Amino acid sequence: MSTTTRCKRRSSRRPRPIHKPRGVLQPRVQRVGPEHFGIVSIDCAKARSKWMLTDFYGTVLVEPTELVHSQGHFAIAVALVHEAMARHHLKDLIVAIEQTGKYHQPVKRAFLAAGFECRIVHPLASKPFRQAAHPGIKTDDTDLVGIFCAAANGFGLLEPVLDPPAARLRLWVRHRRSLVEKRSAVCCQLKEHWQATLPGFDALFGDLWASPAALAIASHFAAPEAVQQAGLDALRRVLQDAGQHAQTRTLERILAWARTAPSADRESALHRQLAMALDEDRRQETRQIRAAEVEIAALLVQTPYVLLMVIPGINVVSAGELAGEMGPIAHYANARAITGRAGLFPSRYQSDQVDLANGSLVRCANRRLRAALLGIADNLLKCNHYFRGLADRWKAVGKDPRDSHVRVASRFSRLAYLIVAGRRIVPHACLLPRGYILDKLIAFHQDHDTSPEQMLANLQNAADQLPADEHPREAAPLAQRLAETRAARRRGPQPIGDILPLLLARLGAGDVESTLVGVRDLG
Repeated sequence: MSTTTRCKRRSSRRPRPIHKPRGVLQPRVQRVGPEHFGIVSIDCAKARSKWMLTDFYGTVLVEPTELVHSQGHFAIAVALVHEAMARHHLKDLIVAIEQTGKYHQPVKRAFLAAGFECRIVHPLASKPFRQAAHPGIKTDDTDLVGIFCAAANGFGLLEPVLDPPAARLRLWVRHRRSLVEKRSAVCCQLKEHWQATLPGFDALFGDLWASPAALAIASHFAAPEAVQQAGLDALRRVLQDAGQHAQTRTLERILAWARTAPSADRESALHRQLAMALDEDRRQETRQIRAAEVEIAALLVQTPYVLLMVIPGINVVSAGELAGEMGPIAHYANARAITGRAGLFPSRYQSDQVDLANGSLVRCANRRLRAALLGIADNLLKCNHYFRGLADRWKAVGKDPRDSHVRVASRFSRLAYLIVAGRRIVPHACLLPRGYILDKLIAFHQDHDTSPEQMLANLQNAADQLPADEHPREAAPLAQRLAETRAARRRGPQPIGDILPLLLARLGAGDVESTLVGVRDLG
């Protein structure tokens, strides 16, 4: 009997294109023919731009033309493009716009509204083409040549469109970050003025900004001698007038410092006056930051990124920053796409036998996303026992702390992709002990004095993002918090006692009592 041998068919490997996936044009060009495919190149500036139309071969069909940023001129440019398409028999066309800060956005919106496909060319992509064709010359016309060459070679990229909640979250996250940076600069200036009036005073406190009593005293006195002459009772009155309180041993420590402190600057009165003005700025920016964080929380709970708060070391702000900078998780094919966009990989230089594979982090990357991931890595190294143990182990074998930092961010990005893309809580050693998302949100809203109505809406939106199998786990700490709240009723009404039963009912962990006070007002 003859036996037949079944040959294994080799799986045909698809050729790997060298172009960016979001910049490929070749299939469309082949479909209509290069002479019937047009590219509109636009070099943008603040008030006006310059544009030209060519076919895929580079034949100029519309000479470089100035475009003023106004609705009338946009309409004229669109009409000229349509007229040129009909005259030169162009069957397909793209608009390649060089990214120039935010100045290219009005042009992009105008051509998108006219029904054209707009692609963004980064200046780093167009510059080498322009320099190769016109070394030593930089004009708007040569820029258009570089933009065309970059787009024709696959470097004109389609930008993913953000849905309105994701776009608002990104704006709020960046606004908060800007406020934090401004407040940090103001705090540095404040410390300089206080060092001139009360030398060494800030060293008495571990965190000066977390001590309202210390800030009240620093704003009231202009010299250590004035603190010493005031005495203990006067310090108490100063704090009472400011609505603050401090223990007697703290005030005694301040008086002991005043007796031995160096003398103040000769212009200490002026320094105090300037410090009071700066301190008002600091307080105002702090209020704005807290308001921005409440808005970030309201948008975060509408996304699956809220599930990341199950990891100890991640709170509302860090999860919100990551969600704002990453955008919808559907824009990422896998976890490597996240680290690739953030540039969390070493640069490499290889030529012949020389191969420097482990250089510094690549310079060209999304720096905001990288900062968000590395900021989360900071928190995990401080608050998460699993990642802290990894860092200690890497340190014992001589790893560079910077390398450990990047490793933690990379591992977290893989875990974050599994949680957010899969919308499930995956078992992992870093979740022991696990954080409770709804419990963290309640603590956040109580700290920010959020209204009961908004707190309830945010908690309900977060509960909708939870996987069904996580409802019993999330309900356990809420039931305990409810029992503690009911036991503490003698201290006065607490809105959280009205919210928790509704939330537990939404999780399927209990029935809502019909006699609860204020439930109808919160519905």
